[in-house]
Amino acid sequence: MEETGWLAATWRVPCPCSPTSRGLLLAPADPRASGKPARRRTVAPCRRGRFLWQCSLYLYKMTAITSARGNTEVVSVRRTESHDVSGIISLISYFTEKTFGRINVIYLLEKANLAVTLSNEKNEVIAHAAFLDYPNWNLVDQADWESFLHENYSDEKCTPLNTLFMHLFVAKDEYTVGCAEEIIRTVFKAVPEVHFILLFVPSDVDLGPGLGAFFEQMTSVPGSTVDVDFTLFVCHRHQHCPQLYIRKARVEDHDDLMPIFMHHNEILRETYGEYFLAELIDAQDEKNHAVVCEDDGTAVGFMSVCSEVNIQLLHDCFDLGPFHGLCKPHPDDILKLPQEPSIETDEEKSSQTSQEAESVLSQNSECISAHDMDIQMDTKTEDVLPQTLDIVTSHSTTESVQNNVSEKEGVNTVSNAELPVDDVIGTDLKAAGTPTLETDKRDSFHPVYRGAVTAFCIQLFCIDEKHETRSLDFLQYVFNLFPDKDFCIITVPHLVPEFLLIQNFVRVNPSSNSTLDHELYVFHRAGLLKSFKVRAATTSDTPAVEMLIKTLDLNDSILDDLKVFTQARRDPDGTPVQAFVAEVLDQIVGISVVKNEMDIEYIRSHYNIEDFIYFSHHQQEEHGHLYHFALNPIFHHYTKYFLKEILRLAYKSCLYYPIYPQSVDGEFQNPYAHSLTSALHYMVPVRPRRQIVYPLEKLGINAPSKQVSKDQLSYALNHINRKLMLEPKVSVNARIVVVGASNVGISFLETLIFCPHLKFNNLTLISTHGLPGKNPPDSKNRGFLIHSHCFNDKDYAWMSLCSWVNVVVGKMTGIDRAAKQVVVSKGKKVPYDHLVLCTGQQYQVPCPTGSEISKLQTNREVIHSCKQRYTGEVPTNLFNLSDDEDCLKAGHWLKENFINSHGNVIVYGNTIDIYSTAQTLLSLGIHGSRIHLVQPPLSSNVTCLNNNAIEKAVKEALSKNDVCVYYDSILAQWNEGDHPDPITCASFTTNTRPFKLQCTGVFYPEVIITCIFPNQESLHAWMYKLHNLIMGWKS
Repeated sequence: MEETGWLAATWRVPCPCSPTSRGLLLAPADPRASGKPARRRTVAPCRRGRFLWQCSLYLYKMTAITSARGNTEVVSVRRTESHDVSGIISLISYFTEKTFGRINVIYLLEKANLAVTLSNEKNEVIAHAAFLDYPNWNLVDQADWESFLHENYSDEKCTPLNTLFMHLFVAKDEYTVGCAEEIIRTVFKAVPEVHFILLFVPSDVDLGPGLGAFFEQMTSVPGSTVDVDFTLFVCHRHQHCPQLYIRKARVEDHDDLMPIFMHHNEILRETYGEYFLAELIDAQDEKNHAVVCEDDGTAVGFMSVCSEVNIQLLHDCFDLGPFHGLCKPHPDDILKLPQEPSIETDEEKSSQTSQEAESVLSQNSECISAHDMDIQMDTKTEDVLPQTLDIVTSHSTTESVQNNVSEKEGVNTVSNAELPVDDVIGTDLKAAGTPTLETDKRDSFHPVYRGAVTAFCIQLFCIDEKHETRSLDFLQYVFNLFPDKDFCIITVPHLVPEFLLIQNFVRVNPSSNSTLDHELYVFHRAGLLKSFKVRAATTSDTPAVEMLIKTLDLNDSILDDLKVFTQARRDPDGTPVQAFVAEVLDQIVGISVVKNEMDIEYIRSHYNIEDFIYFSHHQQEEHGHLYHFALNPIFHHYTKYFLKEILRLAYKSCLYYPIYPQSVDGEFQNPYAHSLTSALHYMVPVRPRRQIVYPLEKLGINAPSKQVSKDQLSYALNHINRKLMLEPKVSVNARIVVVGASNVGISFLETLIFCPHLKFNNLTLISTHGLPGKNPPDSKNRGFLIHSHCFNDKDYAWMSLCSWVNVVVGKMTGIDRAAKQVVVSKGKKVPYDHLVLCTGQQYQVPCPTGSEISKLQTNREVIHSCKQRYTGEVPTNLFNLSDDEDCLKAGHWLKENFINSHGNVIVYGNTIDIYSTAQTLLSLGIHGSRIHLVQPPLSSNVTCLNNNAIEKAVKEALSKNDVCVYYDSILAQWNEGDHPDPITCASFTTNTRPFKLQCTGVFYPEVIITCIFPNQESLHAWMYKLHNLIMGWKS
C-alpha cells in the first residue's frame, strides 16, 4: 500500500496567506520575546493555494491499495457522508451480518462518533467502518462497559478516553486487507488519544483475512462471567501509528531534518547558512535544548526550546493575569487595582457598561480579561492540579487568590484563559454574551509580578506531516528538561491556522492595546495527565465542586442544580436532571449539569437542526439541554471528550445550549438563564428557520400545536451531537475588522459566525454605537426610521453576535494601510489583517444655503448652494436620524423638552423616513398641528413612494391628522443667520415665495429632525412599511 499524497495536510511551516508577508516558524516571532539573539529567528515564505479545511480530518487523503490479485486502486480516505449510504448497504454481506448483526446504516451513522469511507476515483464506496464509544453488541450497558472489561478481561488499560469500538466494517472482497489497514491507520491518526480499537464478535464467527490480520483476541480472566457466545478482539495503536521516540538532538540529525525544512522553504538556509540547524543543535546549553522525534532510527521532527522568555513583552501584549503572569507567586506581587471607596454594591459595579463612544471594547466569549480570572492550585497534590476556577465579576471588586488563601496552604495561581465571559459576569450578562469594558484606570493597570518566570518557549518546531498527529509526544520530554517550569508557550502569526500541536494549547487573550501580530498559546504541565475520568456526580462531590466553582458568579445556581440531582434526580416541574463531574487523580476538575430538552418540538420548528441531524433517528429523551459546564482550563483540550462522555453516560445523542438576549440597561432578563458553557467553541451555532405566520383563530383545531406556535423570547441556539464530537474545528486567528454596523456589515459577520467548521477568534466591529438590537423591543423610538426588513430584534437574538464579536465603540477617522491599522476616535488604533468597510447609508446634517428671505429669492437662485456640506457645530436640538441610537436620543429629548411644551417640530427631508417619523411623533402624543413636514425638491421625477394611490392615501392621512406639509422647500437659514444653537426658527425658499417657521415662545425651542438623502432601500420594503403606517393613521 502506497500513500500518494495528502490533499489536506497541515504544512509544518506556518504561512500567512499574503504574497508580501512572512510566516514565522519560530515562536515567539519577536526575537526579544525569547531573550535570544536575532539569529534564532527563522521565517518561512507564504505558499499559495492553501486549503482552508485542512484540519478536516486528516482523513481526506489519497492512497493506493493493492488487492489480493495484485490490482492497484487509488482511493480517497474521508469522513462518511449521507450519500454514501447506498454504497455501504451494497457492500453488506451475510458475513457482515453474522459479525456485526443486522445494521440500520443511517441510524448507525447518526450515532457514530467516527465514520470513515474509502472511495475510488469514480466516487464509488470501496470500504467503510463506523466507530462508537461503547460495545457493538448489546452485552453490557453503554455506561458500564469500562468496569465490565476490567472485571472480565486481562488488563489492557482500556478507558473511555483511549478506546473506540468498531460497529461496522464492509469492503470489496478483493481489497479487504488493504482497506482495513488504511481505515485503522486513519482512525489512529485522526484521534491521537485512541490507543485501542475493540470489537466483539460472536464466538462462532471467524474474522477472516481482513480484520483478522489486525485484531487479536483478548483473553478473559479466570472466573469471568462474560457471555461465552462472544469473543473480544483488540487492535493496538503501536502496531499502526506508534508513539514517537523523543531524544536530545545530535548534529548528525542534520541530514535527516533538513529535507523536512527544505520541503517547505529555503528561506532558513538562505538567511542563516547551509548548516544553521547543525549550529543550533551544537549550541545547546542548560537554557537551550533541541530535541527530535524518530521513527525507525530516523529523525522525523524537531523542536527547539528555550527557558529565557521576555516576560515583560508578553505582559505588555497579553492578558497573563489568569496565568499569574507566567511567574511564581511572590509576597510583593501587585495583582489588583487599589479600590476606591464607593457606596455602590459589587453587583451594581459589575453591571456597569461604558458609554464612552471611542474607547469601549467587547471581549470574545472564549477568552476573557486577565483581571477577570484566576485559578488556585494545590501544590500538595502530586501533579499540581488546580482546585478552583477563581473568577471575579469586575476589575474594581477583584479579590486575588492570595488574599483568600493563606501562605501555609501552598497556593499558586495559574492559568485560565478560555472560560466564558458569562461565567465571569453571571446571570445579568448571560443573555448579552460578552460585556463591554470601560477604558479607564482599570484598563491602564497592569499587575506586577515579582516571582521567578515559570515558563519556557518553543522557538522552532517542525515535523514530517506523516507523523504530525504525534506532535504532542514532544511535550512530556521537554517538560522534563525544565523541571522547575510549569508552562510551555508558543507564539504564531495571526494568519497561521492552528496546527495540531497548538490545538492542545490554550489561546491567551491579547491586551486591548496590543499591536503584536502574533497569538500566544500556553500549555500547563498538568495537561499531560491521561487519568481524565468522567462519572455521575454524588453527594460526596459537593464540597469539591463548591471549591472548584466558588468564584463563579453562578456558583449558587450550579450547586442548586447539583443538589436537585443528588436528592431527587428531577426538577420541581418533573424534568429529569443529570450531573457529571470530571476528575483527575481523584480530584474534581470539571462539573456539568444536563436536563432533558423539553422544547425539542419548538427547536425543530424554529431552528435548522436538521442541517446536522436526521431528527427521526433521535428519540425525544435523547435530546439534552446543557445548563452548566465548567472545566479547569488546564484540561481544556479534553473538553470534547468531556462532552462525549456526557452523551454516553446520560444516554443522549444531542445537546443544545441557548444564549438569550438582554437589553443594555438590563430591563428584561431571561428567567431561565444559566451559566455559559466554556465548551461553546466546540458547539455549532444553528441558523433559525423562517416562520409561517399562522392565523391561529381561523385554523381552529387545524392549527399547529402550542409547542410550535407559542411566542417566547428568541435566543441563539448552539448544538453538538455524537457525529460532531470527533469533527475538528478550524480556528481562524486572522484579525478581521468590520467598520460599520450596517446591514451589510451585520450580514457579513453573520455569515462568518454561522460557519459550522470555522471558529473566528478575532472578529472586530467598529461602530459608533456598537452592536444594534440592544434597545428594548417595544420602544416607540424605533419607529422614527423605516425598517429595512433585513434584521430585527429576533434576528439579533438568533445571532448573538456579542458572543463572537469584539466591539470597538467609536468612529473611524483614518486608515494606516502601511501599518494595517484603523485609526478611531482620539487616535486609538485597531490592527487588522483583513479590513471590511461597510459603513452603510447615513443621513447628513442639512446645510443652509444662507440666502436671505427678505430678498425673496427662489429655489432657482440657490439650487447650487443647497448641495454644500455642513461643517459647523451641530445644534443641540437638531437630530440627524441614521440609526436606532439617534432615534433613542431624539425620543428622550422630545419626552423631556418638547411633548409638554407648545412649540413646533420640523421634519425635513424627502425620503420615506419623514412619514415614519411623523407617525412616531403622533404616537408620542404630539398633535399634528405642531408637526411641519418640509420636503426639498426631488432630484428626479420618481418619488420615494412611486405610487399615485399610496401618495394620495398618505396626503389624506396627513391632512386628517392636521400635519402641515410644505413641498419643494430648501433650507435657507437657521435663526435668521444668527448663532444656530438652539434653533428657534428656520427659513426656507420655494419655487415662488420663501417662508419662515418659528416657535410660539422663547422658552419652547423647536426641534428639526432631518432625513435628507434619498433612501436606497427596496421599493417593496417601503410600500410594506407605508401600508402599516397608513393603517395606523386611519385607525
